[in-house]
Amino acid sequence: MTSIPAQKRPVALALVLIVTGIVGWFSSFELTVTKINALINPTAGISCDFSIVVQCGKNLDSWQGSLFGFPNPLIGLGAFVAPIVVGAALLAGARFSRWFWVLFNLGVLAAMVFVVWLISQSIFELNTLCVWCMAVWSITIPMFWTLTFYTLGSGHIPTGRRARTFFSRAYGWVPLVTVVSYLIIAIIAQLRLDVIAYL
Repeated sequence: MTSIPAQKRPVALALVLIVTGIVGWFSSFELTVTKINALINPTAGISCDFSIVVQCGKNLDSWQGSLFGFPNPLIGLGAFVAPIVVGAALLAGARFSRWFWVLFNLGVLAAMVFVVWLISQSIFELNTLCVWCMAVWSITIPMFWTLTFYTLGSGHIPTGRRARTFFSRAYGWVPLVTVVSYLIIAIIAQLRLDVIAYL
């Protein structure tokens, strides 16, 4: 376990933001293209539909897939640019004010809340698992934990001394916390949908 180094460029955070941002943007792009193709040619099959349980079509056609009146992937196309830019700026040596970290963390928190809601809707309401949607889920989770533990542990978001020490040390546990998060989702999905039987 490693804590956050004091007064050093957060290379690990920057790389996580860049990689997760790129994967999230690409997944959103694929979902957007899939949605457009489905609108142009409704009778054509969707390439990411593999079974009754593992498919994209049902998610994209549902009201949950267009929560704000337009396809959710369009949100990703715009939003995932932010972590890429922030990560690149950090690697270049940029320093951000406290208000920026607070707002950025709130934005990623909103993404995490949205993803948790989408996961619940997909598993409990739509009874499907969308491949590209899961890619978005899988990168939002480590992005959230990494950024949140960093901002709380480094003091960018004000906390008490004990809390700051705790989150600084917890920063090194992000991979484990991420894996545990994945396992919880996988177990719930298996118990609810019996995914393995449809693979």
